[in-house]
Amino acid sequence: MRTVILLTISNIFMTIAWYGHLKYKDSPLWKVIIISWFIAFAEYCFQVPANRIGHYQFTAAQLKTIQEVITLIVFSVFSVLYLKEEFRWNYLVGFLLIIAAVIVIFKK
Repeated sequence: MRTVILLTISNIFMTIAWYGHLKYKDSPLWKVIIISWFIAFAEYCFQVPANRIGHYQFTAAQLKTIQEVITLIVFSVFSVLYLKEEFRWNYLVGFLLIIAAVIVIFKK
């Protein structure tokens, strides 16, 4: 569970670093890049321990899969609440297909 929590925190930081600036299109690009790098540093402080701890229990492919699912969930919430974008039906269908892939990856 620690791995999932750390990866979730990591993804929140990374989503903000990658997409938070989209509401500030008038800000200079250099400034956005520097701020994003500082936010990404915080992301790494959670992501690296998450993968280190998680690799005792999961394979690297499973860790990546967990991270991608968390990323989709975090990004979906972020895009709806922060960016005020619509969550469309085809996004849901795509996510369900990704969940099917997760089942296959974790199948013993």
